Amino acid sequence: MQLIFSHASPFARKVRMLALETGQENEVELVELASSPLDPDPKLTAANPMSKIPALIRPDAPTLYDSRVITRFLDARAGSNLYPESRLWDALTIEATADAIMDAGVLMVYELRCRPEVMQFPGWLDAQWGKIEGALDALNTRWMSHLSGRLDMGQIAVGCALGYLDFRHADREWRKGRDALDDWFAVFSQRDSFKATKPE
Repeated sequence: MQLIFSHASPFARKVRMLALETGQENEVELVELASSPLDPDPKLTAANPMSKIPALIRPDAPTLYDSRVITRFLDARAGSNLYPESRLWDALTIEATADAIMDAGVLMVYELRCRPEVMQFPGWLDAQWGKIEGALDALNTRWMSHLSGRLDMGQIAVGCALGYLDFRHADREWRKGRDALDDWFAVFSQRDSFKATKPE
């Protein structure tokens, strides 16, 4: 199998972390592509019609895309139970919350990188950050007991989302007023799979 990815993509990082956590890293060849919404790489478009990273090319079946689809596939393939049936809906909701943080964070980057400066809209940036803050507050309050439990895909997704905020939006200081989430992330970020997938 081949994973089309970018080191900077938090969505691809989720997949790479899962592969490491489940011992599948040697079965997933990493294929890095430089692509952007305005100039998508043809190889990426051939794998994913939406031209989004990541995409998992399988030798004997159609390519999978969308990080949540890929992680579910790899989890099922390994039988690793990172989507535990006993708390599946919580894990999926936490993963969706983390993905929403990533979505908004990536849109903020695109606003500054893809639009000419005269067309950039500070109000849009603030609105996206508002969504991120709402999600962070939810994680910091209602979901801490789940995050502190046995490792699952929700936790991996949250770790990747917070890592992306540090990587691209450190000036926004997401930790302020969120001590519980900050403490959790300090421990989570010591995982070998997290360190191994740190953006370059």
